Amino acid sequence: MIRLIAAGLALVGLVSACGGNSEEAARPATTTEFAGAADPPERRELPPSPRSSVQRITRVVVTVVDGDTHRRVLGARVVIGARGDYANKRGRAYLPIKRRTALRVRVSKPGYSARIVRMPFKQRRRVTVRLFRPDLQWTMYGANERRTQAPPDIKVRPPFKVVWSRGIGSLVEFPAVVADGVAYIANYKGHVYALNMRNGAVLWRHRPSRGKMASSPAVVGDDLIVHGMDGIVRVLARSNGRLRWHFRVGSPIESSPIVASGLDYFGAWNGRVYALDLKRRKIRWSYRTGYKITSSAAIAGRTLYIGDYGGRIHALATRTGKRRWVGSVNGRVYGTPAVAAGRVFVPSSTGNSLTAFTTSGRYLWRVGTGGYVYSSPAVWAGRVFFGSYNGRLYSVAAKNGRVLWSVPVGGPVSGAAVVVAGVAYAGSTWGRITGVDAKSGRVVLRFPHGEYVPVSGSGRRLLLHGYSRVWAVESRRDVVQ
Repeated sequence: MIRLIAAGLALVGLVSACGGNSEEAARPATTTEFAGAADPPERRELPPSPRSSVQRITRVVVTVVDGDTHRRVLGARVVIGARGDYANKRGRAYLPIKRRTALRVRVSKPGYSARIVRMPFKQRRRVTVRLFRPDLQWTMYGANERRTQAPPDIKVRPPFKVVWSRGIGSLVEFPAVVADGVAYIANYKGHVYALNMRNGAVLWRHRPSRGKMASSPAVVGDDLIVHGMDGIVRVLARSNGRLRWHFRVGSPIESSPIVASGLDYFGAWNGRVYALDLKRRKIRWSYRTGYKITSSAAIAGRTLYIGDYGGRIHALATRTGKRRWVGSVNGRVYGTPAVAAGRVFVPSSTGNSLTAFTTSGRYLWRVGTGGYVYSSPAVWAGRVFFGSYNGRLYSVAAKNGRVLWSVPVGGPVSGAAVVVAGVAYAGSTWGRITGVDAKSGRVVLRFPHGEYVPVSGSGRRLLLHGYSRVWAVESRRDVVQ
């Protein structure tokens, strides 16, 4: 009996010596495990178990499309993990993946903003990523830092067809801004909407507990900067509209945001101009004008230009707020100055005029209209365009102020003039938007809705603004996709 037990133990020991622990044998050795050993033991090839078998390789197709024009983007770089490919002449990149799940896809091409998105490869093997050109976006009031109200690369012209429309719930005094296929617009109640530019669907709404709004928001990276007449600057997440943080200045703000080098510049009713550091969340500097400010700021180089109700235009250093010069017009400044070709063009509401200075502060010329000029000017191709309460849209030579043409637009003009693709637009407070060929003065559009600022948009579609509704329009020669 004792011999049988001993034989059994010996047999168990023999099996143990040959096979070892199954988990240890299957685990690959590492250099750390063999540190200090003269020669690492020879690795043994074991047959894979069903659970450790090599995963199946799946090939996925990523199609890259221009988000505004809907054209395929050739040569875009598509990267998933460590794998990369370039989009072919059909805008398609083919990449192998080891697991069917949601994976991060990075897509880039010179001239476009790079995007990183998660794609649901578990549900489908073919996905589409949309890239957007920065020069076809309208990310702030006035279209750019100089507030020229004339984006040079957007080429959408009448005749138009309406693609969709959306009610905004209350008065829309300032235009939407547009970035990456989404329009952001606020109404007088302070409610901010994010609208899908493809179909007008409401992606989200932000409704503050109080406050009104008389300005456009501004897109800055992943944030949306919003100024309220409750004296609060709000920073919202573009993705969902949630409040990231806010800053209170204690006085109503009608200035639309303009952000440069991380600073948000604006004026307030208390007569101060502020530079708010968005990273540190504190005021970098403030400048006291002594008069109410509703004007938005324009920036050219290292100088900021803004008007006040004392009938003055202030030129300030963007870095410090130090005054460079102050010029006078013949009445309060409600609208926003525009800067182009070494000149500053300043509207005066009670002065019934538009005044031009050099960027160094020298007075150049003035054009009177006999009616309030609330309208912020647009500058395009050596011409300045602005509306008046006398019901006319003007085109004047930027060099000397000579009136080139003026056309009736159906009622008083309060909002900014806008020029897109060689067409100058004005909105009448009597409910109409008029489009005029900027060179000839020939009327090319009469749209039966309108109120304040008439137009904004992006590379494929424009937004026409009515009292409390926006219409997305395309050129009729284009095909809706």
